[in-house]
Amino acid sequence: MNPAILHPDVQQFIEDNLQTDITRLLLGKSPFLEIRPKELAEQIDSKKHCEKKLPLWYSTPGIYYPPKLAIEQSSSQATAAYKADLLKGNTCIDLTGGFGVDSFFFSQKATHVTHCELNKDISEISKHNAGILNADNISFFCGDGIDYLIHSSEEFDTIYIDPSRRIKTQKVFKLKDCEPDIVSNLSLLLKKASRIIVKTAPLLDIQAGLQELRLVSEIHITSVKNDCKELLWVIDKDFNGNEPQLICAAIDNEKTQHYSFKLSEEKALLLNNYSEPLNYIYEPDVALLKAGCFKIITKRFQAMKLHQHTHVYTSEFLNPDFMGRTFKLIQRLDYRAFINTNTIKKANVISRNFPLSPDELKKKHAIKDGGLDYLLFTTGPKDQLLVLHCHRL
Repeated sequence: MNPAILHPDVQQFIEDNLQTDITRLLLGKSPFLEIRPKELAEQIDSKKHCEKKLPLWYSTPGIYYPPKLAIEQSSSQATAAYKADLLKGNTCIDLTGGFGVDSFFFSQKATHVTHCELNKDISEISKHNAGILNADNISFFCGDGIDYLIHSSEEFDTIYIDPSRRIKTQKVFKLKDCEPDIVSNLSLLLKKASRIIVKTAPLLDIQAGLQELRLVSEIHITSVKNDCKELLWVIDKDFNGNEPQLICAAIDNEKTQHYSFKLSEEKALLLNNYSEPLNYIYEPDVALLKAGCFKIITKRFQAMKLHQHTHVYTSEFLNPDFMGRTFKLIQRLDYRAFINTNTIKKANVISRNFPLSPDELKKKHAIKDGGLDYLLFTTGPKDQLLVLHCHRL
């Protein structure tokens, strides 16, 4: 961390050059003796990456930015705020603190937060920014979070951990292979706190995670703008239930939609009837799909499924509360008829349970991407290939 970057003149230079070509800055000469061109370029590039992901940091004067990779690996502001509502009690330790986004939002809910980070520069940067953001109830430890727990007599109400899924440049897919190893250290974690929150990537299979962990009371599947972001595993020391609640959360600045269920409820429901497309077509949010919520949502949202393997739903009357994208059906066509009669040459193409991908369909039928029309290529209840011409609501 170079303190010279915090000088008002340097800060103004960063602000004035947010639209400047980064390569030109790297190859040019720095106007400041104590700052290298690479440092200036890094600050500008990283700040630009915070504009939408971390608007509070982007808009706050005096923020020091880490390398872009640390920004990419951090939680977004929206998901961090959601996680903060899962805290239990007044004290929290973030074992993998990173840029400090989660720790900051934890500090808005807890009395005290401990931020642990192996990288000295990132730890210093996070501490500086916490001061700028007036988060004075966060303490910082530069070192291994598991070692901190082992050698400390402190206990916490909540432990948060976001294990690294990339070890020596190789991606790993089991929790026991991540760093730190949560599976081997779970007994230690449960001795130190009554609640553990583990963040994993959406790629982790839910059943595989449940086989590795124990006392999981809730699994939160979060999405932002229909992009699945995180799985949050809530482990409670006093949990005595047979299975966890799955909570799907479609996070939005204006309203966050939730839907919760248990896997046994989904498994127990039998669907025998499937429907032809009706007046309204629904595409579930990716959080629902990741959770494996395919059948039970027909009850919750009063909609029919098109086909056993087509996760597209329909209803005669509009359900404005459906969790996902809603469309008004304009025309239903068999795919063979569409091939011979289609006049739509600009549309948003969606493929669900269909032999061709959107890119293949656009190429085959000379359809340009965009516009107000949506063409949903799918399979209907009689295994027929369909094209649904829709407008999004």
